[in-house]
Amino acid sequence: MLLPLPDGDFKAYLFDCDGTITDSMPAHHRAWLAALGEWGGDFPEDLFYAWGGRTVVDVITDLNTRQGLTMPVAEVAARREELFQEMLGSISPVPGVLEHIEASYGRIPFAVVSGSTRESVTASLTAVGLLDRFEALVCAEDYTRPKPDPEGYLLGARLLGVDPRDCLVFEDTDLGVAAAEAAGMRYSRVPAPWER
Repeated sequence: MLLPLPDGDFKAYLFDCDGTITDSMPAHHRAWLAALGEWGGDFPEDLFYAWGGRTVVDVITDLNTRQGLTMPVAEVAARREELFQEMLGSISPVPGVLEHIEASYGRIPFAVVSGSTRESVTASLTAVGLLDRFEALVCAEDYTRPKPDPEGYLLGARLLGVDPRDCLVFEDTDLGVAAAEAAGMRYSRVPAPWER
């Protein structure tokens, strides 16, 4: 199924990574549960999806507050990444998005704008054989204000040399869609795994 796009002549495509290019959200959730469980934390699935697009540091910090814990942020983040890396063989590209990547590659530039770390984004894209398709990667380390702030998407457009109004964003989360709209960009909403 080809993902429908809004009308317009776009000069660049900007993609979120997890849940948009790669069908990695279930693996990420399993990694989160295992890592947090080692410190007595939890991350209910509905909250995990609602917080899609947030940085790992923000998630751990807020879970500590909500659950009255003092989980060490850097250690939990590193453990979650280690566990996720072990699951890379289980992820695949998101149908519909992959077709747009294949159809438009080489015709217009692509960038990834993700709340995940560069290590995680690079590993995910490598696992599905798509890393070489993207001229720019904008990851959690590259900006200070996470989605729904438009900073990441504006940086992606700037790195590609394209006016934000000429960019189309592919996103699977409410926070990501809000970031795209705040950047003045049109978007295509990627359905969640259970909606496909």
